Amino acid sequence: MKITVKDGTEIYYKDWGTGQPIVFHHGWPLSSDDWDAQMMFFLQKGYRVIAHDRRGHGRSTQTSSGHDMATYIADAAELYDFLDLKDAIHVGHSTGGGEVISYVAKYGKGKVAKAVLISAVTPIMIQSENNPEGVPLAVFDEIRQGTAFNRPQYFQDFTIPFYGYNREGAKISQGVRDNWWRQGMMGGIKAHHDGIKAFSETNFTEDLQSVDIPVLVLHGEDDQIVPYAISAPKAAKLLKNGKLISYPGFPHGMPTTEAATINADILAFIQS
Repeated sequence: MKITVKDGTEIYYKDWGTGQPIVFHHGWPLSSDDWDAQMMFFLQKGYRVIAHDRRGHGRSTQTSSGHDMATYIADAAELYDFLDLKDAIHVGHSTGGGEVISYVAKYGKGKVAKAVLISAVTPIMIQSENNPEGVPLAVFDEIRQGTAFNRPQYFQDFTIPFYGYNREGAKISQGVRDNWWRQGMMGGIKAHHDGIKAFSETNFTEDLQSVDIPVLVLHGEDDQIVPYAISAPKAAKLLKNGKLISYPGFPHGMPTTEAATINADILAFIQS
């Protein structure tokens, strides 16, 4: 299904089942398909599950502009208002985690019951005077270069650290790698290039501080994409009502590789 937002961009979304809505926000450079393991699990538990493809990603319009956090959450807000969602739980992975906390802070008052941030880019990734332990700009420039000018191969290679497949004893799934690549290549190259700034340089500190609903923060301690130390503990500390669960050895893509564990912890949080 698709909705046309105010600037004419078509946003693709899935909306399955009935019951309390759980809304999923995907990471860069993927699509709503990255939530298959969660959508099926929570659908079978009696929830209504909703996920959309961010503009420029998946099956949504490959726009030339609007690849910034403010536009991402404005698009999301239009969709959720259209669906008239109430008492929703919002779950975000990586860039989607930033999108969740920003949406809740700016649009979600009275509409969102709980939120879950998984391997999230919050509070801020990039290194600066105020964030000396952050990731250097050069790292993001390398991701930009690879995405803009060598995307097919760069995206193939990116799956290895994403899922921790470079670790000793890792069971590599070619299907998981292929599915990541498929999702990435469905999206627009300009959206992916421009979105790197959105996930690396957006500062979510104020959003985290302003949200008072219960927020669960889940992060793998062996995350090679969004390092644990610069993200999850800091985000949890900023939240008024945050709970942190960290997982030794889990990778960035843990909602896929460790779905059973992640799904169980989200379900327990929702039901608590």
